[in-house]
Amino acid sequence: MKKSIAMAAAMLISFSAVCMNASAEDTQVYVTISDDAKKLVLAQEPISVTDIDNDGKLTINDALYTTHENKFEGGAAAGYKTIEKEFGPMIDKLWGIENGGSYGYYVNDKYSGGLLDEIKDGDVLEAFVYPDPKDYNYFYSFFDAKKGEDTEPNKEVTLTLSYYTFNPDYSLKTNLLEGAKLTVNGKETDAVTDAEGKATLTLTEPGKNVISAVSDNVNIVPPTYVINVNGEIETTTTTTTTTSAVSTTSTTAAASTTASAKSNVKATTTASKGNSPKTGDSGATVAVFALGAAVAVSFALRRRNEE
Repeated sequence: MKKSIAMAAAMLISFSAVCMNASAEDTQVYVTISDDAKKLVLAQEPISVTDIDNDGKLTINDALYTTHENKFEGGAAAGYKTIEKEFGPMIDKLWGIENGGSYGYYVNDKYSGGLLDEIKDGDVLEAFVYPDPKDYNYFYSFFDAKKGEDTEPNKEVTLTLSYYTFNPDYSLKTNLLEGAKLTVNGKETDAVTDAEGKATLTLTEPGKNVISAVSDNVNIVPPTYVINVNGEIETTTTTTTTTSAVSTTSTTAAASTTASAKSNVKATTTASKGNSPKTGDSGATVAVFALGAAVAVSFALRRRNEE
């Protein structure tokens, strides 16, 4: 009987561990990072966050570490580093850039108090490097929306652009930004924000469209708005095949043959742009382990009754 109960307990512990792991895998955060050239190196990339320090919670630090581990060449060891300070860990390297600690990060357009702030599924994390580490006149900016529903080509999108400054008591003050030019996938458009921070543009290119903004009036962190435009993207693939020279020699009659051929083949293909990333179905795994745990418990109870 004791062996049966021990086996049932072990199964339940295993099941609990699987449930915790599945919960972590289900926590997806959308991460944006801009570098010291104000370039968007990531724009709302979906990241499945893991508890890298095993403290039992998912934090901004976990999200940034996991992002670098998956998206930065060389992983987190090459691109991300923190140092311990009096009030907790601070960023010492972001996207491979070390500048003495001049970095910032916001979650859902809200100022974050530290890297150990918790995050949840669906949060939008935006981290950035100050272009000049000694100049903190670099202002976080954001649109009134983060992403739009999939749409058809020639869709008009109207956005309102704002940016933060600090009040004397260090609380955030929201300001509308006039005169900023909107960009799509890094290219400037003719859309310029008015006195109310509003601008309208038309989306024509199928696929993922990352809308951002640049300003000559205010030094802003690049904002992001992401929307997928339905349609087929035409791609051109060039294949080059080279056949090297081949020589053969006979002992009875000297003969040499050489063949050389090089061909360039261009193939044009079209592919439908995926509208959303696919994720694994962890529900089936959890169901299997749940069934296993239930069977183990039932077996233990049955043995006890028999005995």
